[in-house]
Amino acid sequence: MNRRTLQERGYDQLDLIIMEALQANCRISVTDLARRIHLSQPAVHNRIKRLERDGIIQRYVALIDREAAGYDLLCFIRLTLQPHSREVFCEAQARLEALPMVQEIYRTTGAHDLLLKVVLKSREALDRFIEDELRTIRGVERVDTDVVLNEVKRTTAIQVKMDT
Repeated sequence: MNRRTLQERGYDQLDLIIMEALQANCRISVTDLARRIHLSQPAVHNRIKRLERDGIIQRYVALIDREAAGYDLLCFIRLTLQPHSREVFCEAQARLEALPMVQEIYRTTGAHDLLLKVVLKSREALDRFIEDELRTIRGVERVDTDVVLNEVKRTTAIQVKMDT
């Protein structure tokens, strides 16, 4: 993965404005975006294509209201694995990646090894998920679950800026 900054990769302030606009509304037309930032349509189109080609823009998605889709429960689950071997980690990660209710997986430092963001329909579904899925993964020693009571802030936007 290329770890150079945006500025080192040749991006400028107009590219940042384009990224922010697309994060706010990825369905904005090139015409409207060009008008907003006072560039030609081909120039904006080329900048967007470069951002996509370079992997800065990874994909475009629709964000679905999880509660409207029937997923009333949002949980953060921390897993401790034993032994700490590459094989155990790889197997656990592969099993977790295959589960549709697991939205995000992070390897972490500290007392736990993995942090999961999970959406489920009910407490009963959470109980089944822990018992039937998590506890059946080889190496899972401990499962700690936090149920979200209220989402205070939820965003997918990343603040983009140039290094100074």
